[in-house]
Amino acid sequence: MKYDHYDLVIVGTGFASSFFLKKYLSKVKGEKKILVLEKGYFFPQAERLKIKRDLPTAYQKYDLPSEEAFVNVSKGKEWPFSLSYGGSSNCWWGCTPRFMPNDFKMKSKYGIAQDWPLDYNDLDPYYYEAEELMSVSGPEGTPFPRKGKYPLPPHSFSLVDKIMHKTYGTDYISQPGARASHATAQRNSCMAFSTCETCPVNAKFTIENSGIGVYGDTRVELVYGAQVHRLETQNDVVKKVFFEREGKELSVSGEVVVLGANPFFNSNILLQSGDKNPLTGKGFGEQLGMQVLIYLDNITNAGGSTWVNANGYMLYDGDHRKDFAACLIEANNAPYDIRLERGKHLNVASYRLVFEDLPLDSNYITTTENRFVPEVHFKERSDYTLRAVENMKQKLPGILSCLPVEKLIYLDPASHEGHIIGGTRMSTDKAHGVVDQHMIHHQYRNLFVLGAGAFTTFGPSNPTLTVSALSLLSADKSF
Repeated sequence: MKYDHYDLVIVGTGFASSFFLKKYLSKVKGEKKILVLEKGYFFPQAERLKIKRDLPTAYQKYDLPSEEAFVNVSKGKEWPFSLSYGGSSNCWWGCTPRFMPNDFKMKSKYGIAQDWPLDYNDLDPYYYEAEELMSVSGPEGTPFPRKGKYPLPPHSFSLVDKIMHKTYGTDYISQPGARASHATAQRNSCMAFSTCETCPVNAKFTIENSGIGVYGDTRVELVYGAQVHRLETQNDVVKKVFFEREGKELSVSGEVVVLGANPFFNSNILLQSGDKNPLTGKGFGEQLGMQVLIYLDNITNAGGSTWVNANGYMLYDGDHRKDFAACLIEANNAPYDIRLERGKHLNVASYRLVFEDLPLDSNYITTTENRFVPEVHFKERSDYTLRAVENMKQKLPGILSCLPVEKLIYLDPASHEGHIIGGTRMSTDKAHGVVDQHMIHHQYRNLFVLGAGAFTTFGPSNPTLTVSALSLLSADKSF
């Protein structure tokens, strides 16, 4: 490190940290000393592809298994993420729908859980900014309020998608996605390989290919291999950040500190630091996802130009959310099943049904004897979510009646949705959450705790665009 004291110390280089830093650098003038501590290392996309193809690479040592970074008490429940520069931008699948306005008003609208301390209109300008930075591909008409065109045109529909869109209009749209429909200066166009975790043609947005330039700024010092484990506080102010690097215990002080790791590690750092808020680490989880296979009569489900071609909102919003959860339909353009009947091998479509869940205190994160390794307890789904699964099974045949459906096959719920949400929830006061509407800790007012951990509730939409927009808002309103 160049200095002992910095104006800003940031933990992590994923979406939350990088978008916060992008806005911060645009706001502050003159010389600033900024330190970014990254637990992992720079692991280029080209080298990730070599590992996927079983080719030798000197970067193999950086292919760190995420399951070894925490203790998972709940076997069968998976929590995949990436431990390297760019965080989970390296393993996400590029789905970027916005939240619906009522997602922020669950208590006042439906009597469920809590309202967020901000609303859709607060976030709207930052949604646009994040979509521009990611060069999102999307349609003009959407079920959520949005004016104008997306940065890139929408991906093309499959035959089934065309029929569904004709029937349901803007309740069935080409999914907004950070998988480029046309080549950009940094990325190629998506070729629908359905291997988005490591995109073979570099079409998916990542921090590496983003071109946002924050880590090349002369004011920013980036340190790899820095495992942060606690903060030192004094009179409700964070004074120092403690971390280990190359076997040495180090510390650094900062005027402002930002935790931008994933919810497991943000919660762990706070708990290791003596945070006494009873909600820290509590109420984490994610959406429930399950697959349905749709056998079709005399229709080949051909076409489509990306992995998730479309989103259906027919089961998402409405008064039913007083009784059971919203469901987002994802049309998966991937071979989940090939029929064995003669002449019908492609007469099949596949939908992912994604259900919101609630933050339950019975799902929580604790520390372990190893200060770097949190312990994750995921015990249950809410009845609210499970009732929505049963409602979906009753309603889906009618929704699909515009198609020549032979039968539906429901698969078991998936082991994960690739999302980690909650643990440092946002609220109007410290009695109901850990951070405020700008993701500043209720007690430590020079500490930001970013990311999906701050979500007050877990709507069914993919969280990454909202994570990024919240970080832009947080930095914009705070400096």
